Amino acid sequence: MIVINIDVMLAKRKMSVTELAGQVGITLANISILKNGKAKAVKLETLNKICRALDCQPGDLLEYRPDE
Repeated sequence: MIVINIDVMLAKRKMSVTELAGQVGITLANISILKNGKAKAVKLETLNKICRALDCQPGDLLEYRPDE
C-alpha cells in the first residue's frame, strides 16, 4: 500500500492542516482522507500543490509499505 505522510511534513514545516488546505485549495475533509490513508487516488495536480505548499518532493510524502 502507498502511505501519504502529510503529518510528518506538516510537523517539519510547523504548518497546520487548515493552512495546508487553504494553500492547496482542497477541503479539510479531503486532507483528512489523504492523511488517514483512505484515499483511493491522488491527482498529480493535488500532489504538486501539496509539494509546493510544503516545499518538498513527492518522495518526502509517499511511502510504499507491503500489504500484510
